[in-house]
Order: sequence, then structure tokens, then C-alpha cells
Amino acid sequence: MKGLVAVAGLAALCGGCINITAPDKPIVIQLDINVRAEVLYALAEDAANTIDQNRDIF
Repeated sequence: MKGLVAVAGLAALCGGCINITAPDKPIVIQLDINVRAEVLYALAEDAANTIDQNRDIF
């Protein structure tokens, strides 16, 4: 019980120590997404399908 009172007292003392303010500048999140790999994969798959469907011309 004494420990609980001590923790409550410590929390009351530190209650005014924390100050949270909003930043002056906007938050910027940069997302560098590499879409090239997906496009190359799709083109390779499409080319493979085209070759499979038209074996007589290759």
C-alpha cells in the first residue's frame, strides 16, 4: 500500500513536467515505391504467354 502511495505522489509531482506541442512545420512522409520491378515482371510474363501462344512464328 505504501508503494502505491509513493507512485501516486511521484506521478503528481511529475504531472506538470510533460509538455506536448504541435510542430511548426508540417510532417512530411516520403514514400519511395519501386514499381519498376512489378512492370518488368508483368511484361516478362506477357512476353512468355505471347511466345507460348505463337510458337510457329518464333
